[in-house]
Amino acid sequence: MITEEQLLTFMRTDAYKPMTYQELEEHFQIEDASDFKELVKLLNKLEDAGDIVVNNANAYGVPERMDLVRGRIQAHAKGFAFLIPEDREHGDVYINANDLNTAMNGDTVFVKVTSRNTSGGRMEGVVVRVIVRKNTRIVGVFQALDTYAFVLPDDKRINRDIFIPKESFGGAVDGEKVVAEITNYPEGRAAAEGRVIEVLGHKDDPGVDIISIIRKHQLPEAFPDEVMDEAQAAPDEITQEEIIQQGRRDLRGKNIVTIDGEDAKDLDDAVNVERLENGNYRLGVHIADVGYYVREGSMLDNEAYNRGCSVYLVDRVIPMLPHRLSNGICSLNPQVDRLTLSCEMEFDENMKVVNHDIFTSVIKTKERMTYKNVRRILEDEDPELLERYAPLIDDFKLMRELAMQLRDKRIRRGAVDFDFEESKIILDESGKPIDIVKRERSVAEQIIEEFMLAANETVAEHFHWLKVPFLYRIHENPDQEKLQGFLAFAANFGHAVKGTGNLIHPRALQQLLEQIKGEKEETVISTMMLRSMKQAKYSAESTGHFGLAAEYYSHFTSPIRRYPDLVIHRVIREVIENGGSGLTPERQAYLESRMADIAQQSSERERVAVDAERDTDQLKKAEYMLDKVGQEFEGIISSVTGFGMFIELENTVEGLIRLGMLTDDYYHFDDQHMILLGERTSRIFRIGDSITIRVANVNMDDHTIDFELPDMPKSNRRSGGDRGARGDNRGGRGAQGAQNGEKRGGGRGKNKNAKKAERFGKAAKAAKTDMPAKAAPAAASTPATPATGEAAAAGKRKRKKEKGIGFSSSSSSSAPSRSFGFGSGKGGYDSPVTSSKKGQGRKRPAADAGPGSAVSPAAPKGEAGSGAGRPRRRKKKNKPQSPE
Repeated sequence: MITEEQLLTFMRTDAYKPMTYQELEEHFQIEDASDFKELVKLLNKLEDAGDIVVNNANAYGVPERMDLVRGRIQAHAKGFAFLIPEDREHGDVYINANDLNTAMNGDTVFVKVTSRNTSGGRMEGVVVRVIVRKNTRIVGVFQALDTYAFVLPDDKRINRDIFIPKESFGGAVDGEKVVAEITNYPEGRAAAEGRVIEVLGHKDDPGVDIISIIRKHQLPEAFPDEVMDEAQAAPDEITQEEIIQQGRRDLRGKNIVTIDGEDAKDLDDAVNVERLENGNYRLGVHIADVGYYVREGSMLDNEAYNRGCSVYLVDRVIPMLPHRLSNGICSLNPQVDRLTLSCEMEFDENMKVVNHDIFTSVIKTKERMTYKNVRRILEDEDPELLERYAPLIDDFKLMRELAMQLRDKRIRRGAVDFDFEESKIILDESGKPIDIVKRERSVAEQIIEEFMLAANETVAEHFHWLKVPFLYRIHENPDQEKLQGFLAFAANFGHAVKGTGNLIHPRALQQLLEQIKGEKEETVISTMMLRSMKQAKYSAESTGHFGLAAEYYSHFTSPIRRYPDLVIHRVIREVIENGGSGLTPERQAYLESRMADIAQQSSERERVAVDAERDTDQLKKAEYMLDKVGQEFEGIISSVTGFGMFIELENTVEGLIRLGMLTDDYYHFDDQHMILLGERTSRIFRIGDSITIRVANVNMDDHTIDFELPDMPKSNRRSGGDRGARGDNRGGRGAQGAQNGEKRGGGRGKNKNAKKAERFGKAAKAAKTDMPAKAAPAAASTPATPATGEAAAAGKRKRKKEKGIGFSSSSSSSAPSRSFGFGSGKGGYDSPVTSSKKGQGRKRPAADAGPGSAVSPAAPKGEAGSGAGRPRRRKKKNKPQSPE
């Protein structure tokens, strides 16, 4: 019987030409019916996995030999998309809306490149096959008609409404937020079809907004019963017998404390510092031994793997582990015994680690300290706190002394230290935002940050040299094209950075951050630098961390809320129990086979968590500004684009001043200098400039805020028009051709199994009597779609057509997002114009200018990674993240 390895090896040979299953049967001299059945099963399995592909002649081959590129679809609200290839050396591929072939945002697909420009840059392609569907459920607003309805997706990258037949309403009524399960994916001009599986409540009801975001990102809430049963079995306290039996080092006599936020309940790290007789420092970082209670392969472990991390939304935490563990036996609460993994490091006068030890331990923390109180002790010398914590004051001073020296060393070696201001949204009991306050990064936060960084590096290096399977936190060097773009941008402000392209050391970037400290351009240059970098992620290989200028780095310090930390805790304890030299050959082989998968899963779940957290932040910031319409605020210009400029207020709220609202002149966008320049007045709007704005509008459907300038003359131009910025007309929000009123229609095509049945059916029946069941199903019929003009209009978003001179650019509808990703762009910022008229679905947000448009040059390229510029989505304001 032929094996998977034999078949793939054969197909990858240079001499192989795509063969049909009959030709493969003949080549491998398969005569037995059962062997033929196994061959067909194997072909089906490999095809489903995307390891092989079938061409139009029903011949099989491996993707790389058939000029196909595998990757993830990143859709734009206007209909077109980009393929983000899995092969990082391959450039991004532009895909016209007509060439998506049922693919939707986030799907994993095969794309055939159909054209590329002569300079080797931009490529265009067509989706030939969807491998993995990302979107199976869609959250949106239910819009009911007489005999059918549509779900208007919250995610604008899902650029067609979901058609819901009458029998699939699921009890939903007009205006409610619902979850719809897709039953047929979009094909041709036909919208996707689905059924309502959950009604969340009316879109304006309190709490429905956050629940919608939770459902949109498919975040788990309640734990399954079997997981809770395992959690309930955990003990409330540890015994002396456990400590002795496991040979744990007893550290209960040391001055160990936790330092966390005031509202933190899952305390998984504790620290202590001592001055040794030789003048060196000894730093102890003690982390809850969560792996002792969450055993590999248990229901708790499987659930933690699926969740990947805890998610911190604006009004709640969705934990990775049940509270019974995270707030109980695994939390390093004060004055109780807790099992830990400890990393002790001895630093000499140059802050070099001259000795270190990693071991299992038991601790009893002296106090549960908060960042606020430690700051008040060290900076304010608060008399009450000095008296209350008198036995620990010297320890805190020693912690500050060590932390500042560690930070100085880290900065000297070239770590890029972004100091962005973050905010916390304060909600009342009903979930309404009542204030936005800035998060403080005081000396207390810096102490914990430096101590955790030191432990993470020490642990990573130790286990790297042991050559055991491990998980690392890596940060790759920036993309050369994006980094060069940043250097040019910084030069506009008169700042030069030593080095060229990827030869730039992170030290040069840190020096630039130090130069601009306190300058008006500090925030914008820091933000643009961050955007030029790639995104940190997990990996089974230690390739270094660019942002931290660290050769070895891991995540060791938060096993309660991050699955990678939990995984390496198990590895660490196994190595310790095995005498510290390594693992058994069998265990080594097993872990090596698992680590890459765990790293990928953890990175993906992290991205989902970050996106959900940003969505809730943006939602509540928009809600906070609802009653501020008409009020004036001071802000700075955080981004300039071909359709306007984004303004960030002191409280970190950001809004857009559209080009059409600048009525005193015709403004041109200079993408080289990132300015808007008045044609007649020569008035300049530049990134980093201070500006007074007035809140003009808040759109709670899209969670966007519009600003205007108080000194602008009144105009009869339609508010929200984007003068001189039409955007890309290659794809619309809705079925192609919807602008001309075509009817919703188009067949569904055969399903995957039906196509396979057709491929194997007749010939297989003639040749064999024992045909595998997988190839047997006939093509399923699909219900007819409505053909009325009303139905056609309801399912398609129409682009408003207006007069005026505009430009077309892949990024004309976005401002750069404040995050650094895997080189991926983010889609476009949508105008708040919507339709409330029944029977027309939700109209395409207006992107075209009104009369009197100024001629604007092409907008800057999108934040592309290794290929053509992709449009970036401004709908989500991506807050900066630390490269850590």
